Amino acid sequence: MKRVAIQGFRGCFHEEAARNFYREHEGIIPDTVECATFDGLYQAMEEGRADAAVMAIENTSSGGLLPNLEILRKYGKKIKGETFLHIHQNLMAMPGQKLEDIKEVRTHYMAINQTRVFFETQAPWIHLIESEDTAKSAIDIAQAGTMGVGAVASTLAAEQNGLEIIVPQIETYKQNFTRFLIMDDNLVVPEDKIDKASMCFTLHHQPGALSSILTILSFYQMNLTRIQSLPIPGKQWQYFFYADIRFDNYERYQQAISAIRPLVADIDILGEYTSAI
Repeated sequence: MKRVAIQGFRGCFHEEAARNFYREHEGIIPDTVECATFDGLYQAMEEGRADAAVMAIENTSSGGLLPNLEILRKYGKKIKGETFLHIHQNLMAMPGQKLEDIKEVRTHYMAINQTRVFFETQAPWIHLIESEDTAKSAIDIAQAGTMGVGAVASTLAAEQNGLEIIVPQIETYKQNFTRFLIMDDNLVVPEDKIDKASMCFTLHHQPGALSSILTILSFYQMNLTRIQSLPIPGKQWQYFFYADIRFDNYERYQQAISAIRPLVADIDILGEYTSAI
């Protein structure tokens, strides 16, 4: 059985993403290896406790997880795939309770941000308390059999812990998706299936440097789907640029990369894979 490292606890959205990806691509439901941090994903792979890892990289409501861009560059594991998960936040508790019975809700701060409007308008008496993980909140309530306290987490967390969903899908923005990256050295992506690449590059400190790169990518018909800059530690006003590009022709993509190499100070291809959308 494939062992996939996830950040969080069983029933978390990372586990849902891992299940969805490997069910679609390999027809399996993998075992998950729980990790407390995103760095822990790579440590689990390096120590042989996991064969692969799934890591969130951006959300349509909350934006990018910028520290995870640095983690990608730091460890050098190639991205082999991606998956998008429709995030539904559900209010759950021990069975037999109604909304008015719940006085306190525990969940991750991001889940609070994504559901705050519901609590302000539909249940203003509920006290919201930040916890380390959405699924862990569900686990703790189930193990203690705590009444009057709810959690906001995934449907999977409710199923695994025997909790009852009191109000489903309480997220403010219904088009709430998280993009997850797959790091799996054993996953082979055929060249004719590669239509997306992620990269990190640095530029020479001169006027028009970034504009020149973007012009070349446009000439080769590369679709820039994301670009993000982060400061280079210890170098004043210099930046790493992280970019995702989509393309229809792998050979054309290689030509584009060859064309920009002389214009960048450094470039690291973080992964070449099949786009999930």
